[in-house]
Amino acid sequence: MNTYLFRLFFVASLAPIIICAQGGSSQNKYYSINDFQSVKKYDIHIHIETEDSNFLKQAEKDNFHLLNINVAGLPSSIEQQQKLTLTAIKKFPALVHYATTFDVKNWDDPKWEAAAIEYLRASFDSGAIAVKVWKNIGMELKDSSGRFIMIDNPRFDSVLNFISKHKITLLSHQGEPKNCWLPLDKMTVSRGKKYFSKHPQYHMYLHPEYPSYDDQINARDQMIAKHPDLKIVCLHLGSLEWDLDEIAKRLDRFPNMAIDVAARMEDLQRTAALNWKKIRDFFIKYQDRILYGTDLTANPGNDGFKIRERAHQKWVDDWKFFVSNEKLTNNDGIDFKGLKLPRQVINKLYAGNARKWIPGVGRIENQ
Repeated sequence: MNTYLFRLFFVASLAPIIICAQGGSSQNKYYSINDFQSVKKYDIHIHIETEDSNFLKQAEKDNFHLLNINVAGLPSSIEQQQKLTLTAIKKFPALVHYATTFDVKNWDDPKWEAAAIEYLRASFDSGAIAVKVWKNIGMELKDSSGRFIMIDNPRFDSVLNFISKHKITLLSHQGEPKNCWLPLDKMTVSRGKKYFSKHPQYHMYLHPEYPSYDDQINARDQMIAKHPDLKIVCLHLGSLEWDLDEIAKRLDRFPNMAIDVAARMEDLQRTAALNWKKIRDFFIKYQDRILYGTDLTANPGNDGFKIRERAHQKWVDDWKFFVSNEKLTNNDGIDFKGLKLPRQVINKLYAGNARKWIPGVGRIENQ
């Protein structure tokens, strides 16, 4: 073999090694379905309303850290929710993290702002790393004259400024999916039909005198604009699940805003069935702005083993959607293809963005 051919053969034989060393192989670029349990993950949107530990044990087994969110509109009081959360943290200190909230029932009290701030201060001292504001602001809360109070009301500013000053993240659930303003038989996903049939008080189609969908979204956007130094994760795709372009407009306009996917997977899957490339490109373009969450709930009186089974199946199904390109079918009978997102996008979706947008996650994790 002459010198030229030997050199050519030698370089060619090294090429696969060089590619693998640089992380260029397709095997290194993507996760598989089988990687599910080995990858450290965060579900930043769950609700623990029981002392039963089965849900937490399943999260531990499936390699999930959890952000338990207290909500001002649940049947149990925010004080009771906090007590249950702190009990869960005591049992699983490296697994469970805590998002607090504040009450708005005494809105007309001149001392309401001071009381809300004091409750938040005590929550931060107890370890809360985020604050939730719920759809009751905009859909339930009224002042003494009967006017709806929206999230951009100036009385919220001092509370939001306090949250920002302490470098705590705001979790915003304002408004509802656009389906909320449609009759049940016109809704696009079955989850909405089930939820609003059971909770007619939030089915805005039945309440045309309430603030409109656009009123809800505009108030939320105005709140974000007023607080550019406050990190805000707009939950449930920012109540803009019906149009990726509308989400993109907000992400482009507000650098302090991110979104989570909780309870809107059916909407994403429906979009994937209609325009797979568009939704995949969206996740890649905004890979630093999307957090994984489910809205899974562990309720008192529920069978703990069924909760474990339901949580595990949900987490596995979502993982398949994001990491594979398999043909899948959801509970609505919609056929779609998995997004097969690159490994770096999955790492951000399931972990990196949680640490970035909710910094307390990382602090507690490293204790």
